[in-house]
Amino acid sequence: MKIELAEKYGFCFGVKRAIKIAEENKNSATYGPLIHNSKEIARLDKDFKVGLVEDFKAFGSGERAIVRTHGIVKDELKALQDSGVDVVDATCPFVTKPQEIAQEMSEKGYSVVIFGDEAHPEIKGVKSYATHGAFVVTCVEELEKIKLHEHIALIAQTTRKVEDYMEIANYLIPRYKEVRVFNTICNATFENQDAVRKISKQADIMIIIGGKNSSNTKQLFSIAKDNCTDSYHIEDENDLSYEWFDGKTFCGISAGASTPDWIIQNVVDSIEKNCV
Repeated sequence: MKIELAEKYGFCFGVKRAIKIAEENKNSATYGPLIHNSKEIARLDKDFKVGLVEDFKAFGSGERAIVRTHGIVKDELKALQDSGVDVVDATCPFVTKPQEIAQEMSEKGYSVVIFGDEAHPEIKGVKSYATHGAFVVTCVEELEKIKLHEHIALIAQTTRKVEDYMEIANYLIPRYKEVRVFNTICNATFENQDAVRKISKQADIMIIIGGKNSSNTKQLFSIAKDNCTDSYHIEDENDLSYEWFDGKTFCGISAGASTPDWIIQNVVDSIEKNCV
């Protein structure tokens, strides 16, 4: 059986930057999971003594708090700074940008519409920067129930599928006087999605590696599944079932932006050992 990795996969710029920041700030803690990969978070704790704190109020004056790649709610960031916490910001620059857009456009009187998952920390953060509030939607049907101003600013979660974002934009544009569409889907998302789309059209089994709560990994899996029925989302080699590979001739592999190379290599090694 042939095993091939997608042309683009794994750690993106923002995650590499955040991991480097965490490794340089030993004996500290992140506020919320730094990235959506529990194995890498465990490595940072074990090797660099970078812990995990889920409640920002638990940080005391003089303690160091690393802000997660997805960003945090604006008021919580201010509360940390005001309480004397040493804040190290590891928010991905591709996430900082939609935060800035949300604040600027809201203050200018635009209805801010965010395409994404309202429960995701990135979107909680971006929404908090919209001074006069924002609407978060996942599909056109949800837009039909919302009353908007004539002037709209549209923002996307950085890891969303481009095709789905365009559906939202195409619904809004003919119905409102002004719709400003901001391309806030990051470059790594574009590249990884294009790469998984290409390889999944050739493979007869696809393995997508990444955290179960990772938005960008879920999007990669969705694309793979569209093109290859036998697609599987796993967190590491322990999730593999080797009977999946019976009769298969081409295994394609991709990984989410929070998946480290060492986990990807473990998966490849396990497949080679048991299925080739």
